[in-house]
Amino acid sequence: MIVLLIVLCITDGALSQIRYSVPEEADHGTLVGNIAEDLGLDLTKLASRRFQVVPNSRTPYLEVNLENGVLFVNEKIDREHICKQSANCQLNIEVFLENPLELFRVEIEVVDINDNPPSFPETDITVEISESATPGTRFPLESAFDPDVGSNALRTYDITTNNYFYLDVQTQTDGNKFAELVLEKPLDREQQAAHRYVLTAVDGGQPPRTGTALLVVKVLDSNDNVPVFDQPVYTVSLSENAPVGTLVIQLNATDMDEGLNGEIVYSFSNHISSRVKDLFSIDPRTGRIEVRGEVDFEESSLYQIFVQAKDMGPNAVPAHCKVLVKVTDLNDNAPEITFSTVTESVSEKAAPGTVIALLSVTDRDAEENGQIHVEILGDVPFKLKSSFRNYFTIVTDGPLNREQADSYSVTVVARDKGTPSLATSKSIRVQVSDENDNSPTFTQSIYDVYVTENNVPGAYIHAVTALDPDIGQNALISYSILECDIQGMSVKTYVSINEETGYLYALRSFDYEQLKDFTFMVQAKDAGTPELSSNATVKVIIVDQNDNAPLVLAPLGKNGTAKEPLPRSAEPGYLVTRIVAMDADDGENARLSYSIQRGNENGMFRMDWRTGELRTARRVSAKRDPHQLYDLLIEVRDHGQPPLSSSASVMVMLVDSMADGRGGGDRGGTAKAKDGTLDLTLILIIALGSVSFIFLLVMIVLAVRCQKDKKLNIYTCLTSDCCLGCTSCCSRQGRARKKKLSKSDIMLVQSAVNVSGAGTAQVPVEESGTFGSHHQNQNYCYQTKHQRAELSYLVDRPRRVNSSAFQEADLVSSKDSGHGDSEQGDSDHDATNRGHSSGADLFSNCTEECKALGHSDRCWMPSFVPSDGRQGPDYRSNLHVPGMDSVPDTERGKGFASSFRVDIPETA
Repeated sequence: MIVLLIVLCITDGALSQIRYSVPEEADHGTLVGNIAEDLGLDLTKLASRRFQVVPNSRTPYLEVNLENGVLFVNEKIDREHICKQSANCQLNIEVFLENPLELFRVEIEVVDINDNPPSFPETDITVEISESATPGTRFPLESAFDPDVGSNALRTYDITTNNYFYLDVQTQTDGNKFAELVLEKPLDREQQAAHRYVLTAVDGGQPPRTGTALLVVKVLDSNDNVPVFDQPVYTVSLSENAPVGTLVIQLNATDMDEGLNGEIVYSFSNHISSRVKDLFSIDPRTGRIEVRGEVDFEESSLYQIFVQAKDMGPNAVPAHCKVLVKVTDLNDNAPEITFSTVTESVSEKAAPGTVIALLSVTDRDAEENGQIHVEILGDVPFKLKSSFRNYFTIVTDGPLNREQADSYSVTVVARDKGTPSLATSKSIRVQVSDENDNSPTFTQSIYDVYVTENNVPGAYIHAVTALDPDIGQNALISYSILECDIQGMSVKTYVSINEETGYLYALRSFDYEQLKDFTFMVQAKDAGTPELSSNATVKVIIVDQNDNAPLVLAPLGKNGTAKEPLPRSAEPGYLVTRIVAMDADDGENARLSYSIQRGNENGMFRMDWRTGELRTARRVSAKRDPHQLYDLLIEVRDHGQPPLSSSASVMVMLVDSMADGRGGGDRGGTAKAKDGTLDLTLILIIALGSVSFIFLLVMIVLAVRCQKDKKLNIYTCLTSDCCLGCTSCCSRQGRARKKKLSKSDIMLVQSAVNVSGAGTAQVPVEESGTFGSHHQNQNYCYQTKHQRAELSYLVDRPRRVNSSAFQEADLVSSKDSGHGDSEQGDSDHDATNRGHSSGADLFSNCTEECKALGHSDRCWMPSFVPSDGRQGPDYRSNLHVPGMDSVPDTERGKGFASSFRVDIPETA
């Protein structure tokens, strides 16, 4: 077995060629050679370098072991089937390795063995010879066919020894041999009409193989003139793909005889190949040779046609000539493009010159028709580089940017130089893989977020959005709030952000009167390597809400009733008094108007609705004004939505002069005492009612005190330390109010702390699904800024206060006194009476908070106004303390959509 190794070095890799030979008919598994060893490759690196066979060069007859480089026979090779009569039979395999790219061409020559004997087309061959034939006359015999080539091909012919004939073996220009029967001695038909001999064909193999046929020579009567051609050999040119019927040549032979002996018939000689008979035809009368089949230059560039001419007389002797048909090439084959390997994706940071694909281009035509020009179409960042023979590589030709183009369609065009030129194109899709080269970018550099005060802690307030043109992990954005201080506290106690969606949530209820706006930074960071980020500014602007009722500052009186004198001589427009009030809100919510609600039925007074001045509308008349006292109820109302109001009671006393007015109060009381005589029955009823009320009040107070003492070891005051899990909480004596509690002291801590130990409390907040579509489940804990702030009143609060009562209280009807204390007839008093009897103690401890927040019902939290503008019930109806009676679902349903649950576990 012969191995020929040729190594060619070119740019961008080493390319080599190696040659083997293998006999045909070799058994499966026959070793041809070891490609890796013969090329000096490292066998241990074949797998890592992806040693493989180029797909379009695979053959079923041979196989390569990709682990050790062994080339072996996969199935038996029949050279005659593969290469037919071609003298050189060769199989080609192309293999390559990556990292770096190395291409190797392996040529395997299939060596012919003498496995086929010569054979004649017919077992009986008949030759007719006129008895007048002179010695030396030649008679071509039908040729035998041997599919083997080289030394194993047909070598010679033999004939049975005789006295009349011998064989003259001749060789054609293509190497094929044929025999001519030469007459050695004149024949005499009368002595012997037929001669029979054995014709033997012998090949050149070792040992030689033979084939035989019976040769029968019939002796005919003489026809002494034979046809004659103009020349023995004719040469013509014929274009390939010539249509059927195209004239190849017009032959002409002459015979000196007359009649039938001079009438010539043309035909192909017996030893002509069957392929020639398929491609060409001859007219027996005219000698016209025409195209019969498809003539292809790529199949054969030369055809030999043997023609005989024989007259129709008896004992005709044929004449022979040879026609050489040279086929001229046409550009009828377009180039063929084959991709050997293609990279599916390339990084957008790939350096110029990165190999994307390996391809080969071939053209079956010859000369200029087979010369190829290859190029890449379009404006793409790729170019072609010639690698080896007809192999090319596609490499990057500039920087790539996935954000501008995430893929490219690379079209390779191969065009030959024939006329007309033929071209072929093939396209591949190259994906550009992403690199983290873009930072997230916020849709706005500054976000203005408007939040109405008294918002619910945990409520969604806004969403920030950042975009990243990258993809995958490089575009996976997480949001966070950058640390900063607001009024001495971390911004993260004010707002939180969902790191996945960018939704912002308020962690506390904002109070416009204490904080009008604040600013912080949010950061968007991707998950790429390295991480990239950007910042944006968020400005939260607190929008005022009408949550403070007007507060009457003057005139001040005893027990909430101011007394003002009015001289009987006062003229119309006399200034009786001026109502002075203030509102902690802002804008329209703080613009006040004044009016008389009761006590001015006779139109004695008029009120300036803007200044609050109470003046007389007419003179005092003894007939129309018989009474000395006017009990006026003045309402002060703001212009918020809904409006809130407070009332002031002013008692106007008629006096003769201003001097009398200063002491009129005592005299008026004395006169009233003197004039009024109480009925004895009325006195008894009042006394009995008072005693019963005092007794009932004492029983309620005793019951509440006992209940509080019983739960002393169970509930502790809810301070910030308790909420965060500190083991030391305020003692029972911590109930004494040390600092006023405002709305801003209540905030939401985004955690659920579970700390064991005496006096600890876990206060998780459960959010219902209707709280807001932007919320994710989070746990919050209420706490105050001041470590030991008094919150023990929560324990003694009525177990379940009717939500409708708190709703009425938050609306602050005209019954509200406006002073923050719960009085008889106020909405605060009504809400308290609807609760449990222990509620009295709750509101007794809540007085200072009420003064701080402007209304007793806001001691816990400002009311929540739903987004649709409808006033919702107080959320405290959803407050649940373990051990207290629950409220039916129908009662609880009156609250707003999001509920908060506060659980305080018992201590040991």
